[in-house]
Amino acid sequence: MRMLHAFILCQLTIAPVIAFSQSSAAQGERFCRAQAGYKFEFPRDHFSHPCFKTEWWYFTGNLHTETGQTFGFELTFFREGIDNPYPNPSLWRVDDLYAAHFAISDGSLKKHFYAERIRRAGIGMAGVDANQGKIWNGSQQEEWSAALDGNQWDLKARDGKHQISLILEPRKPPILQGNNGFSQKSSGEGNASHYYSLTRLATRGQIMLDGRTYEVSGWSWMDHEFATNQLSPDQTGWDWVSLQMEDGTELMLYQFRRKGGEDDPFSSGSFVEADGKVTQLTSEEFQMVPIEVWTSPRSHARYPIRWRIAVPRLEIEAEINAAFPEQELVTTASTGVIYWEGSISASGQRKGKRLTGRGYLEMTGYAGPLFPGL
Repeated sequence: MRMLHAFILCQLTIAPVIAFSQSSAAQGERFCRAQAGYKFEFPRDHFSHPCFKTEWWYFTGNLHTETGQTFGFELTFFREGIDNPYPNPSLWRVDDLYAAHFAISDGSLKKHFYAERIRRAGIGMAGVDANQGKIWNGSQQEEWSAALDGNQWDLKARDGKHQISLILEPRKPPILQGNNGFSQKSSGEGNASHYYSLTRLATRGQIMLDGRTYEVSGWSWMDHEFATNQLSPDQTGWDWVSLQMEDGTELMLYQFRRKGGEDDPFSSGSFVEADGKVTQLTSEEFQMVPIEVWTSPRSHARYPIRWRIAVPRLEIEAEINAAFPEQELVTTASTGVIYWEGSISASGQRKGKRLTGRGYLEMTGYAGPLFPGL
């Protein structure tokens, strides 16, 4: 679901870019709109889709040391197409803007670090290159990157005394979310995304926090979406959760919040069995109910940091808890979005058997409107 910043990034642009179609764009439109029937192909679809206005790659994970210290991490890349209708051979020509966010959560010390940046693609400052197998933001000396080598991802990011250097190996094939990767987000043709996830990535490497390096291992999750239009003005935010359970299953849920508080029929989710079998979930097949709220001292937003979730169809009941409350990102230097994204744990039952796991929670729209001025 990870559509964060799609609309805020639009504010950084002048108008839609003229893009070459790899999907159907209606006559007179500058961008492709997501349509059912798109055929995913890997590794091709791990990389850029410039026909679509907005694209993002989210990597999150929960890691630990041999002595039991726990960490969460987030490394996310965003591409936003802009209008550049005039022929210009200059290397400084701008067809896309690239933003990135990097965060580490220290679960043992209850500390949260994050950094952000925004770059243009000109002269190699940021980009996506399928031939190199790489997504990056920053010059070579300061590069944040996700590089694909075979089927494993190599993640690198550093900001001052904080760094990650991680290898992620998939244990399951890509999971196509929604209807074979077509994820309708609101009413109307094309208000959708193409969306897949890598739900179980065995992870090993190093995390550096405040100048101290830790050898870590654990599990990561990757989401990739590309789209042009998605939400409607009456959708005020969303709550997204990914969980990797100790029994080898994964659960993803997201619910939209609407003006007036009514349920949104475009909320959705998925459950992945240990053997890789996928069950898609509609808005009527799960519940997410907040049971504890934390108020941010920075933004004064009130975020639910403890939830009760239920999926009756799968006989799942669980409670999810933030590793600690202070995992808010205030990204005024890149996308302008204030959001909460952090490490969580889950405890409950499935079919009467104990169910535990860890994951990530994202909450948007609590610190202000997604659509300023509406």
